Amino acid sequence: MFVGRRSELNKLDTVYASDKFECVIMYGKRRTGKTALLREFLVGKNGTYFAALESSSRENLNSFISSVEAIAGKSLDGASAIATFEDALVHLGKMAQTERIILIIDDYQFLVTAFRGISEQICQCIDKHLKNTKLMMIICGSSELVMERETLGYDSPFHGRRTAQMSLQPFNFFETRRLYTDFSPFDIAVIYGLTGGVPKYLEQMDPELSIEENIRQNFFNPSSLLFEEPANILRREIRDPTYYNAILRAISIGLTKNSEISAEVGLESSACTAYLKNLIALGLIGKYTPVTEKAGKKTIYEIEDSMFHFWYRFVQGNISHIQNGMADKIWRGVAREIPSFMSMVFTNICRQWLDQRSLAGRLPLTIVEMGRWWGMDPVWKTETSVPIVAYSDDENAIFADCDWSEEPTGANALNSLFERSRLFRYENRHLYLFSRSGFSEECTDTARRIGATLVSFE
Repeated sequence: MFVGRRSELNKLDTVYASDKFECVIMYGKRRTGKTALLREFLVGKNGTYFAALESSSRENLNSFISSVEAIAGKSLDGASAIATFEDALVHLGKMAQTERIILIIDDYQFLVTAFRGISEQICQCIDKHLKNTKLMMIICGSSELVMERETLGYDSPFHGRRTAQMSLQPFNFFETRRLYTDFSPFDIAVIYGLTGGVPKYLEQMDPELSIEENIRQNFFNPSSLLFEEPANILRREIRDPTYYNAILRAISIGLTKNSEISAEVGLESSACTAYLKNLIALGLIGKYTPVTEKAGKKTIYEIEDSMFHFWYRFVQGNISHIQNGMADKIWRGVAREIPSFMSMVFTNICRQWLDQRSLAGRLPLTIVEMGRWWGMDPVWKTETSVPIVAYSDDENAIFADCDWSEEPTGANALNSLFERSRLFRYENRHLYLFSRSGFSEECTDTARRIGATLVSFE
C-alpha cells in the first residue's frame, strides 16, 4: 500500500506538466520508497518503468528494450536492428515527438556497473535526439557514491542536462506518527528510533506486538529482514567492509573522536580518517563540531541513521549469540540500554519539532542553524553540553534540553539549562525544555518565572 509522499508526487506532477523534455535525478538510501513513489506517479500516464538488473549488459539491454516496447502497447519499429541503448532511446524519442512519455530508469547503480560509460551514452543521446521531445526521463538510484559521480556532481555527465533533482529522505517522526496510527504515542517514538523512519522498515513493525516483541522479531530473528540489513547494505557499497563495520560499531558504543575510533579498531589516525570520509560520502555517518564554532579539534562523528545505530550497538556484536538461540540473555542487556538509545532519538525528534515550528513562524526566531554544543564551563572547569542550540543571528538563540525519563522533569533540569545558556553571549536567550513524562509543579513554576517554554511529549 502506498502511503505519504504527497509533496514528492506534487513535485513530479509539476515537472510532468511542463510538456517538454525533462531529466529528473532521484536518489536516496535503499528502502525509502523510491520505487513505490515512481510506480504511483506512473499510474494513469503513458510511460514505462525499467529496473536495472544486477546482471550482464545483455540482460539489461534486453530488459530495457522490452520496457520501451511496452509503452502504450507499441512495438519498436525495426526492433530486430536495435543493438544498443542508444538505438532504443532514439526510438523512444520518436514516440515522444508529439506526446508526453515517461521513462523511468531505476536502480541506476546496477546499470552503471553493467555498462561502462552508460551515463555518457545517455547524455549524448539527450543532446542529439531527446532534448527537443516531450520525454520525461527519471533516473533513480540508491547508491549515493554512484549517483554523485554519475549524475549529481559538477563533473558528472548529467551536469547541465538534468532539469530537476529529488532527494528522497526517510519519514521524519511527525510523518511517521501521522501515517502509522496503530501504535501508541510512546511506542511510535521507539518504533521511529528502531526504523529511522524508513518505510520498508516501518512495514516490518507489528502494532499488535509490544516493543520487546517487535525488537525480538525483527532484530533478534535470523530470518528477519533487519537481522543483517545494515551489513548487507554496506557490502553492496564497499568491496571490503571489515574496517567500516568496526568503525560503525565503535561509534555506536560512544567513541566519537578520531583518536578514540582509530585506537578501538586498530588503525592509524590518518587511515581511519580515510574510512570516515567514505562513510560520510555514503551518508552513514556525519561529522560535527559545536554548532556555534568553526571546524577544529572538537570534531566528532555520529551515525546518522538511528536504525544503523541500534543495529551496530545491539545486534552486530551479538549475531553469533542470536543464531545460537541466546536472544533472551541478549534482550536483558538491551532492555537496560533502551532509555539511553531513546534519549538520542528523542533529541532528534525535538529538533524536528523546532524545525517545523520555525518554518510555520511559531518560534520567537527563524532558525538559521541548529545543532549540539559542547565545551568547557569556565566557572566550574568541567566539560558540559547543550543538546540543542538554534540561532538566527548574533542576538537571538534557542537553548533546549530533552528528557526521556519515565518521571516528570524537575526544576533542576530547567535551572541547569538556564545556567548553561549563560555561557553564550546572545542578548535574547529562549529556553525550551522537552519531556516525555511532563513536568513537576516546581518546574512549571520556575518556567513561568524565567519565561521558559515547557513542551510535553504527546
